[in-house]
Amino acid sequence: MMHRPAARNGRPAARRAVEPGLLALAALLGLAPVAQAQGTDSATIAELRQQLNEMRQRDAEMRRRMEQLEALVARQARPTPAPRPAPRPTPGTVQADAQAAQAAAREARSAADQAQSIQRDLARAPLPTTGSAGLQRDVPGLQPHSEMGDQSATGDALRSDLPGIAFRVPETETQVRLYGWAKLSAWSDANGRNQTDAPLPGGIPLTASAADRQGGDFGMTARFSRFGLDTRTLTGWGTLETRLEGDFGGGSPTSSNAVFRLRQAWAELGDERFRVLVGQANSLWNEGLYETLIDATNLNQSFIRQAQLRASARLAPGLTGQVSIEAPDTQYTSAAGVFTPDSRLDGGASPAFNAMPDVLARLTYRKDGLELGARGMLRQLQLRTDGTAAEAMAGGSRSATGYGVAGHVRFPMRWLSGAFGADELLAMAYVGEGMGRYMAGSTNGQDALSNLGLAGVGANFSLDPVPAWGVTAGYRRFWTPQIRSNFTYSYARQDFADYAGAYAPGSASATGLNREIQQVFANIIWSPFGQMRNGVFGAGWLDIGLEYVFTRRDIQGGAAAAGPGQVGHGIANRFLFATIARF
Repeated sequence: MMHRPAARNGRPAARRAVEPGLLALAALLGLAPVAQAQGTDSATIAELRQQLNEMRQRDAEMRRRMEQLEALVARQARPTPAPRPAPRPTPGTVQADAQAAQAAAREARSAADQAQSIQRDLARAPLPTTGSAGLQRDVPGLQPHSEMGDQSATGDALRSDLPGIAFRVPETETQVRLYGWAKLSAWSDANGRNQTDAPLPGGIPLTASAADRQGGDFGMTARFSRFGLDTRTLTGWGTLETRLEGDFGGGSPTSSNAVFRLRQAWAELGDERFRVLVGQANSLWNEGLYETLIDATNLNQSFIRQAQLRASARLAPGLTGQVSIEAPDTQYTSAAGVFTPDSRLDGGASPAFNAMPDVLARLTYRKDGLELGARGMLRQLQLRTDGTAAEAMAGGSRSATGYGVAGHVRFPMRWLSGAFGADELLAMAYVGEGMGRYMAGSTNGQDALSNLGLAGVGANFSLDPVPAWGVTAGYRRFWTPQIRSNFTYSYARQDFADYAGAYAPGSASATGLNREIQQVFANIIWSPFGQMRNGVFGAGWLDIGLEYVFTRRDIQGGAAAAGPGQVGHGIANRFLFATIARF
């Protein structure tokens, strides 16, 4: 009888010896969950992936050698036909087979040990992430999520990659990620009664108004808690990424019965060189820039989400270019009030009209913590009276062109001295006409004014885009890796046509024209699980913070526009507490 290694359940011992190594390799190849990690040490990951490729090659070679060994054993064990007697194996042959099996077993044990060592290193090593706290499990070959805009809880101005629960769908090249947070906000106003958890700076109560005489009140809400589902799939055309995201901010701020609203629903296909997005997403104009706890669209910030078609491309190392066509929404103010396309005028259709999409473009440069951004927009505004109640005053239509340009910088203070740690200096400026909808914090969404309906105007009515400009400066201070503060000052100005003085004093048309607005933020946020790695901050899963917000607005025409006995400005002092628990 030919000597064979002992077998169990029909499997040769040599194969059983290899299996621990193959199982470890299977874990590395993505058939077992990859350990979660955090950070941005791409060099470590590249080295581990190189070792993984070498282990794959070694596994293929071991499989080939095992197949040869099994074939040899099978040939030696096969009985020979009668009447020739089966030759007895020589001692040298038996010894050679045993040595081959022992060598294969040693190779298997060595491979298993190395695979386990690499897996331990991979578990300890930080995976490349984007955002301030990006926990994720990677799918081999898939492009990572793009870093676009601020990553704070309230500042996902473009598209933020939040911490989440991720897994790979078995037997596919698809990763699914569930993410979100539960947020509790509480606030107290020291001035006028402002019953909203998301007050626009341009809408705070005017001094001496009825709301101001009532005094400030207190409120709490959890309606801005959020959840989303994100997928990434490797295709022949690059990575297909989809996102569905919503929160409960669609209801009344004073009600506990929060109403779900859709925030984002889009699909994007491509790679880091070029990709195309379709669906509802954050506008290319958006820029959160500074970190706050309040859920409002603050002064000089923009958080518009709308349907769009967007193309993004890498133009050079660190430089990304983007263009989009986005859903329009003409908004204008006349003596009859503020109108949008879905408003009603005397029970009928609105004269505000959309004729073509808004066109936007953006350039973003990032390098070692530095971020430079420039963006612009071009849009058409239209007013059509035909078919509306305004036709009796004047028939016809008017068109106007709106535009805006803006730039910002996020400067890492460690470039000046390592003593500053992860501190950042922030600055932003913008200028344009007819861009009020994109700067809702300052103009309450007003793109243009019209003298339609004023005495003596008749058919000579006009549509005049509102010129606007503003600046913001801020500083982000890290007292420790777990405690940080943000200090910000913003200023905005709008210039209105002279005929705005003819709007009825005290009316919504007159009191909504904010000529100047100022806002100051100061907060302190504790992230007990926050970490600092290579100058990059990760907040972890919990934030607890306190915030102070000062706002002042001065309306066009002052006290005369506010009405008899009124004051032409408003001041608000709000104190907030918020806690955010991410998953």
